[in-house]
Amino acid sequence: MKPGVFAKLAFTVAACASTFAAWAADSSGPALKVGHEYMIATNYPNNLHVVDLASDELYKSCKLPDAFGPGTAMMAPDNRTAYLLNNHFGDLYGIDLDTCKTVFHANLSNTPGEVARSMFSFAISPDGKEVYATVNPTQRLNDHYVVKPPRLEVFRTADGLAAKPVRSFPMPRQVFLMRAADDGSLFVAGPDIYKMDVNTGKYEVALPLRNWQRPGFSAPDVLYFWPHQTAQHDFTMLYTVSRFQDDKQDPATAEPMYGYLSIDLKSGKSSYQEFASLTELYFTGLRSPKDPNQMYGVLNRLARYDIKERKLIKAANLDHTYYCVAFNKQGSKLYLAGTFNDIAVFDPQSLEKVKNIKLPGGDMSITTTQVFVR
Repeated sequence: MKPGVFAKLAFTVAACASTFAAWAADSSGPALKVGHEYMIATNYPNNLHVVDLASDELYKSCKLPDAFGPGTAMMAPDNRTAYLLNNHFGDLYGIDLDTCKTVFHANLSNTPGEVARSMFSFAISPDGKEVYATVNPTQRLNDHYVVKPPRLEVFRTADGLAAKPVRSFPMPRQVFLMRAADDGSLFVAGPDIYKMDVNTGKYEVALPLRNWQRPGFSAPDVLYFWPHQTAQHDFTMLYTVSRFQDDKQDPATAEPMYGYLSIDLKSGKSSYQEFASLTELYFTGLRSPKDPNQMYGVLNRLARYDIKERKLIKAANLDHTYYCVAFNKQGSKLYLAGTFNDIAVFDPQSLEKVKNIKLPGGDMSITTTQVFVR
């Protein structure tokens, strides 16, 4: 080997290492731009993606700590920090989207021998100073497990990477989604929709579900794991219900129907409305920001309904199943996510597909996409 070859090789290796180090230091990508509209989504192996909704292109990707699952995300009021339930339903994280740095972390299993999980059930206070989570704990003993009562735990976002509960209150069982209203109260979905005071732990039924006493109808059934932050600023979910023909309440002759529940997070008022016969399943549904009388649902097809007329306006076949539907703030574009690693962009009126946004990594599973303006 000629003299100087080793020196050149060493220089080349050092240069490559320097380039890689510079890339790694800058792997957070560009900061978000004020006034621009974005959407976040999560996917395997453990990524948080930011999509620019002006161009419908991937803007940046952040690698998340620990492990994936379920990747449920919500934006803080500052529209800078994304909060996620992750690490197999066991931890809450706050991610600064400008830097991709983890700025908040709370392990829900904070008692020795206890394993705690949250079933999609967390929310952010309207001032961004607190995070709420419904914790379902199990105590591991030497020869058996003890299932303990669920509790609401309150964390301060300012406590950073070692956040511990500052308040704790008993919660009903079978609680899943929750959202905080503008007055600071917490709306919690479970057997009924509860309204809770996060300072005292007292709660009341805001909208009955299992205990719904509505003449001519069965109790509604809700299967919904997507806490949408909508342009209407409401807490909304789909439900199914049977409308009976007479007082016999015979299920064989009842009409199964789809409806939606809505809690106005500004006023606290609740409402519900059927919008269609149940002819196929939808995992998520949202009303259009342009026309709240139009409901869009998605699973194996994308469908648009007239709520007042209770009729299907139009439907579109899809390349594959999607779980989560979202709109941009103006309601001029509709986005389908979940399952695979692509986000489909549709025209809400024609239901024609505009494009697909491919995300690095694997499938999105049951991610909740959130749209916001930085």
